[in-house]
Amino acid sequence: MDGRPTCEQCGKTFTRASDLKIHQRIHTGEKPHKCDQCGNAFTRASDLKIHQRIHTGEKPYTCDQCGNAFTTASNLKQHQHIHTGEKPYECYQCGNAFITAHHLKVHQRIHTGEKPYICDQCGNAFTTASSLKKHQHIHTGEKPYECDQCGNAFITGHHLKIHQRIHTGERPYCCGQCGNAFTTASSLKIHQRIHTGEKPYECDECGNAFTRASDLKKHLHIHTGEKPYKCDQCGNAFTIAGDLKIHQRIHTGEKPYECYQCGNAFTTASNLKKHQRIHTGEKPYECDQCGNAFTTAHHLKIHQRIHTGEKPYACDQCGKNFTQMNVLKHHQRIHTGEKPYECDQCGNAFTTASDLKKHQRIHTGEKPYECFQCGNAFTTASNLKKHQRVHTGEKPYACAQCGKSFTQMNGLKRHQHSHTGEKPYNCDQCGNGFTTASDLKIHQRIHTGEKPYNCDQCRKSFTQMNGLKRHQRIHTGEKPYKCEQCGNAFTTAGDLKIHQRIHTGERPYECGLCGNAFTTASDLKKHQRIHTGEKPYACAQCGKSFTQMNGLKHHQRIHTGEKPYKCDQFGKFFTKAIHLKIHQQTHNGERPKSIP
Repeated sequence: MDGRPTCEQCGKTFTRASDLKIHQRIHTGEKPHKCDQCGNAFTRASDLKIHQRIHTGEKPYTCDQCGNAFTTASNLKQHQHIHTGEKPYECYQCGNAFITAHHLKVHQRIHTGEKPYICDQCGNAFTTASSLKKHQHIHTGEKPYECDQCGNAFITGHHLKIHQRIHTGERPYCCGQCGNAFTTASSLKIHQRIHTGEKPYECDECGNAFTRASDLKKHLHIHTGEKPYKCDQCGNAFTIAGDLKIHQRIHTGEKPYECYQCGNAFTTASNLKKHQRIHTGEKPYECDQCGNAFTTAHHLKIHQRIHTGEKPYACDQCGKNFTQMNVLKHHQRIHTGEKPYECDQCGNAFTTASDLKKHQRIHTGEKPYECFQCGNAFTTASNLKKHQRVHTGEKPYACAQCGKSFTQMNGLKRHQHSHTGEKPYNCDQCGNGFTTASDLKIHQRIHTGEKPYNCDQCRKSFTQMNGLKRHQRIHTGEKPYKCEQCGNAFTTAGDLKIHQRIHTGERPYECGLCGNAFTTASDLKKHQRIHTGEKPYACAQCGKSFTQMNGLKHHQRIHTGEKPYKCDQFGKFFTKAIHLKIHQQTHNGERPKSIP
């Protein structure tokens, strides 16, 4: 031996006896320097001094480039590598580089499998002392770091600091490629793998690779089938502790992540982050085929199945395929007849919780989704999105056969039946066929007389919700759809579209027999009755038939004696508005036109 002080337990040598003495505390567990505020103890006085800065808030070491301050000189030095990009410590096995020797040493344990820090309560082993310390809080339940804004407590000061960024909105780590910002450096690093395509964590069994170690860990449970974390309330088991913790909030009702803009609360930070994109309008996930953008990677993945045609979820009863598992589950309730979600006000039952929630807004009148352009409000986000296409003119659903575009997928689906002639939904009472199940359902109300949508002002009932909405505008006087050319306003987008044909001269509906063209399909249908001689509207009293419903209505007044049109000057009544108009011309000295 060279005479230097040596540890008898591990053989490590030191230049000074005092350093050996401090080192031996690792083996003895002695921590003589105790914090008088939180009780944490340390092997060295210098470590206690650094720790106490957590309580005092003192950060004496400031970065001259960005102004960030740190409790220790070593932390400042490590931070400065962010600005310089320097990572002097490289792993010889995989090439990963690190800003400190300590981080390299910890990293190398991935390759060696070394986990020198063992929990004396459960035997779990860890690569770092700090990981062991954090783990031990599971057994003690201790969470010494409390948030002064929401009361949430954490096992480390670092976790508290990250949590507080939820309240402050601080995201100090910015991606140089796309500008997305993150609360932690590790989140930024994981995000950057989207751009680089790097997936450093590979499964030895199947070769699947992952961007995060935690994702690999979750994946490995597929092979083992292991779900070690069990809920003591309902028995559900989970592959990771974090998933169990989130699940338990269903039972406790805890929603610790609150949106500071609208007050909505969420069970997970990721759900809060997704929600906040409603306020910011951020849609970071863009489809490389059509340019549509989405708030989450999951929604982008589902959307891309429109382009690929992939429908991985098949119904084992009828063979129908679906793009999403939850849509398959909802579909299967058609076969089982199950409607587990019941409205406590009217007794209507629904196959999904979301359908019940939407339905309940009929009773509450709640319309939480408002259009920032015209102020119209909607019961669902999807209805708002569809409405906004009125303003943007966006028609994302195009027919592959003729190129015609539609604002909604169901509009495209209905249109496609015009090429195939398919009407798969038949009415069992009259045999009429329909292109969609919803059209059949609405039609069947003619037979049942059901009108489930009631006006709360005049009690008039309607077979469809959009019929009620149009009607309610009579009471409110609202005409949200305005013609940019002449300023005329209309209660529905359809009425505006028909009106605009006056300016464009467009008459898209042509009679195949005589070539006459019309602005609406209904006008063409009425016209075609001249050729066919069809008179579908018959008087129940005398049997006389008419080509149009209003012709029948006018005729029925002969039987009822009803004359709803009154002359204000003479008090005379008329059966038709045109008759009143001709009569009024006699007051004005005009020559009356002949009555049709």
